[in-house]
Amino acid sequence: MDVGVVLSGTDQPNYVDGTVARAREAHEAGVGSGWLSQLFDYDATSLAAVVGQAVPGLTVGTSAIPVFARHPVLVAGQALTAQAASGGRFQLGLAMGAKALVESAFGIEYERPVDLLAEFLTALRALLTDGTADFHGELLSAAPSLPVSLPGAERVPPLLVAAMGPRALRVTGELADITLPFLAGPRALEKHVVPALTSAAEAAGRPAPRVIALVPTVVTEEAERVRETAVRDLAFYEAIPSYRRVLDLGGAERAGELAVVGDEEAVVAELRRYRDAGATEVVLSQTAMGGEAARRRTWRLAGELTRRGVL
Repeated sequence: MDVGVVLSGTDQPNYVDGTVARAREAHEAGVGSGWLSQLFDYDATSLAAVVGQAVPGLTVGTSAIPVFARHPVLVAGQALTAQAASGGRFQLGLAMGAKALVESAFGIEYERPVDLLAEFLTALRALLTDGTADFHGELLSAAPSLPVSLPGAERVPPLLVAAMGPRALRVTGELADITLPFLAGPRALEKHVVPALTSAAEAAGRPAPRVIALVPTVVTEEAERVRETAVRDLAFYEAIPSYRRVLDLGGAERAGELAVVGDEEAVVAELRRYRDAGATEVVLSQTAMGGEAARRRTWRLAGELTRRGVL
């Protein structure tokens, strides 16, 4: 089982340089994949292209780019660029985003997000697979007059979706390759996420999507202190409806309760619960909550687990 980590360069004077340095560190530790989140300060796909070219052998992915205020033709061009730069090791993660962030930042209505996601994925799949599209939906159109293809990016990047609600999971099962649940604990995965995905994929005649679980994880001897930090740092997600729902399904009142914190043995035992619940891969996020020494220790464990190939 591949174990990845979320990358960040926030402790360096130049964020891009810092992220590349962290990516090299992850690769040298044996980590299988590095993931980049998307807010407003940098472009995750562009940074994935830089990292992918600078660190050969490391799979790079976005987790995840909101579809609002973006267009499939432009996203396809960005994805192809990252795929060529990384030598075919790019994975494109998409999301619906949060209503409050979308509306305040872009001045647009957060309307029919799942319908938009379905149309976006349909158009994007055609663009990446066929090099063109002639898609005209209710919410967007994609019909470029010039080819959407790029030498070096012949391998179609996998399409990932950070989906957790029932309709979003159905669309993901029908149209995407992988799902990227965050804060979906083992119970939520086993009882809700994986069955919904599998059922939708089977109905569409597609193979079951891979499930890459993003799990806040810190290997440390200061478990109590780090758990307190996790409760504080992850509280933001508790007010977002999609996260609130998946937290409730997983039996968690606070998002920080889902942080996997402890020594190597304790962390591996918890990550195995995600595997047993249907996760095909895991990505360790928020690994710096315990400080730099704990982050490095956590990444060493991620590399060891990747080299073993199993949890």
